[in-house]
Amino acid sequence: MPSLDIAQSPAGAAADAEKNVAIDSAHEDDGVLTDEKPSNDAAFKQEGVQQVEAITQVWSKRTVILMFVLIYLMNFVLAFQSNIQGSLSPYVTSSFEAHGLLATVGIVSTIIGGVSSLTIAKIIDVWGRVEGFCFMLLLITVGQVMKAACKNVETYAAAQTLYWVGYLGLLYILNVVMADMTTLKNRLLIFGINQTPTIATVFAGSNIAQLYYDHLNYRWAFGSWAIIILGFSVPILIVFILQAQKAKKFGLYPVKPSDRTFWESTKHYVVAFDVVGLLLSSAGFSLLLLPFSLATSAPNGWKTGYIIAMFIVGGICLILFALWEKWYAPVQYLPWKHLTDRTILGGSLVYGFMFCSIYCWDTYYSSYLQVVNNQSITTSGYILNGFSLGAAFLSPFIGALARYTGNFKYVGAIGLPLMIIATGLLIKFRSPGTGVGMLVFGQLLNGFGSGFLSLCSQMAVMAPVSHQEIAVVLAIYGLFGSIGASVGETIAGALWTNDLPKALYNSLPADSKNLTESIYESLVVQLSYPVGSPIRDAINEAYGTVMHKMVIAGAVFMVPTVLSLFLWRNIDLKKVEEEKGTQSKGNIF
Repeated sequence: MPSLDIAQSPAGAAADAEKNVAIDSAHEDDGVLTDEKPSNDAAFKQEGVQQVEAITQVWSKRTVILMFVLIYLMNFVLAFQSNIQGSLSPYVTSSFEAHGLLATVGIVSTIIGGVSSLTIAKIIDVWGRVEGFCFMLLLITVGQVMKAACKNVETYAAAQTLYWVGYLGLLYILNVVMADMTTLKNRLLIFGINQTPTIATVFAGSNIAQLYYDHLNYRWAFGSWAIIILGFSVPILIVFILQAQKAKKFGLYPVKPSDRTFWESTKHYVVAFDVVGLLLSSAGFSLLLLPFSLATSAPNGWKTGYIIAMFIVGGICLILFALWEKWYAPVQYLPWKHLTDRTILGGSLVYGFMFCSIYCWDTYYSSYLQVVNNQSITTSGYILNGFSLGAAFLSPFIGALARYTGNFKYVGAIGLPLMIIATGLLIKFRSPGTGVGMLVFGQLLNGFGSGFLSLCSQMAVMAPVSHQEIAVVLAIYGLFGSIGASVGETIAGALWTNDLPKALYNSLPADSKNLTESIYESLVVQLSYPVGSPIRDAINEAYGTVMHKMVIAGAVFMVPTVLSLFLWRNIDLKKVEEEKGTQSKGNIF
């Protein structure tokens, strides 16, 4: 039987030995998945990490498999509802005559969602995975209910921000839990398998979105899925709670000291959460990124005083954060050596620059397909999500290849030529008159490339660290993705806001130029003009002009994406586990 990593308890060595026997006996029928060497680093791990390691020590092989299945179903549901709501979002902003604000709403929610991942990482490390999971469910539910009931674009923007923080947070926590349950060698395989629900949701989600639009409305799409997500979350929570009770029975679960005063508890959590580091990093990133969404509406654009001030203060906050973490933090948010590790930095940069590129040409692509190519919500969803389909289809094979070779750097590099070629082809084919087949091909090829890069860059941030730091490096990885997405959305939004009205005015017939504003503000109005009419042709021409600029902007970001991959060290996943042991503890895959 395997030797288990058991946290120290006051009962002493004899009691520990009895617990080992009892736990081994509990697993006799089901078997275990790994051989773990005892670890004496428990004292350096925060409570949330100790909790999950206690749980993985007492659950059986059947429980591990059950958790994988439940997480897979949860990923399926989240991908399903995201696809539906993404297809309907242009109609939400159009219903408030604010179609041009689609990118702005996305930028704000993406920035806050990315920055909040830093806080979520500390919550699940200090308080626990279950507590973080429940909090994210609360945010998703409140956000969905607000979106279903919103009466103006401001309420919708606030609701989308709450929902997006919860949605990204829930996906992030599921990834952390999967990392808790796997060895480095097998992790990409499990991550890849959990991408495959997208293969079904690409087709089903677009169809369901069309049905909501035709027979109900977008409000039902938000309200009904709030209930569905809650329903699929309950089994995961039940398994975790039951296994936690089992760990407590064997005395493995960390017990919070009950003799602390209120101020002692406050001091403990201020230090454990590294509140100073969290505030400085969150403020720094927020102040640096928010100007991208605010500058277009500022009185003097980028020259406006408060826009410049936000950049300066944000930069100062990040400098102070670096100094605090290196010299003064009692409990470092992330050990300094990892903040400056070129593999972690390179993996995060690849993910960030890749998202910069994608979001430049993806933000308004659904509207483009419906207007220029005259596609329905269903078929435009199929084409748009060909990107996700390509990535999801290859993901299990990418994971298997990384597992077989033990190498993630050169496996990830396979994606570079695919994305470079695909993005270059978009410059040629993203224009009116291009056949749908070429548009689908471009999406699939980009998806194949991003599948290699996104999975392997995720491994690049996890490979150099211990289990204690997994949650934080994944949060930083997600933050870079959010920064990249917000920059891409900002560029797309700026081009759309500044260039589309001008292009529409120039393209519209002389007697229809007064319609420029009403056409710009609503996708429904754009679609109301018959295909082949002078006004519809003018709209198509304007869309093509602006989309061409978006694609060129996206192609530029492929250069730093390529350079960032060369920062990765070539870490052998098999050897690093043989030399240092597995990151996770207990019964894992």
